[in-house]
Amino acid sequence: MQSLLALPDGLALSHAILLVISAGFTSALTAGLGIGGGVLLLGIMAFLVPPAALIPLHGVVQIGSNVGRTWIMREHIRPVIVWPFAVGALAGAFAGGSVARELPAHLLNLALALFILYAVWGKWPTLKGKTQQAGLWGGGISISFISMFVGATGPLVAALMKTQTLDRQQHMATFSACMSLQHGLKIIAFGFFGFAFGTWMPLLLAMIASGLIGTWLGERWLAGRSEDGFQQGLNWLLTAMAVHLLWQALA
Repeated sequence: MQSLLALPDGLALSHAILLVISAGFTSALTAGLGIGGGVLLLGIMAFLVPPAALIPLHGVVQIGSNVGRTWIMREHIRPVIVWPFAVGALAGAFAGGSVARELPAHLLNLALALFILYAVWGKWPTLKGKTQQAGLWGGGISISFISMFVGATGPLVAALMKTQTLDRQQHMATFSACMSLQHGLKIIAFGFFGFAFGTWMPLLLAMIASGLIGTWLGERWLAGRSEDGFQQGLNWLLTAMAVHLLWQALA
């Protein structure tokens, strides 16, 4: 019992409680608005956990909330989108792991910001048939490549989902399935390179449980929102994230 309540060295109980609450709130935000929770949680965790542990721990919590969200909303998943993305994700994760630490962070942030802004406000071509498949493969490769050295690629996956014809619940369910794949690959990679997840496991389990509760509450909220309100909220939230990335890149 004592081992289940143990905290990693240097982590205060108040910080652990804040992390658990944040996991639930950000999962509700993602389930309700379609995006934003993962990035917000990453920002909160950056103040509370060691830098070397930030990305692997964030990946574990996010796969917990995304798998739960995927299961809860499984009836709305579009497999025709998920499978091509999954094929690309495998290739992208393999390639990203080999060159992750060689790319300048400011150039990456700049590219991310421009991509998100165009995805929200630009005019995307209609993807159908073979073109749609190629776009999903390419998205899976490039975004999963980036996910190996950037903690939260949710805005990119959300932007890719916007190129498809999806209602708000199909968007959220399919988005969650794709994010589950990405975070799963990330966890495998960090484990392969020797990150010690064991000392953090009690806290991670508590955060995952909180995230599942937040997902359930957020999904209830999502079901009662209008289609126009969902799309408008998603567009402005993505834009705010892109502006923040631009600021980081230029600074």
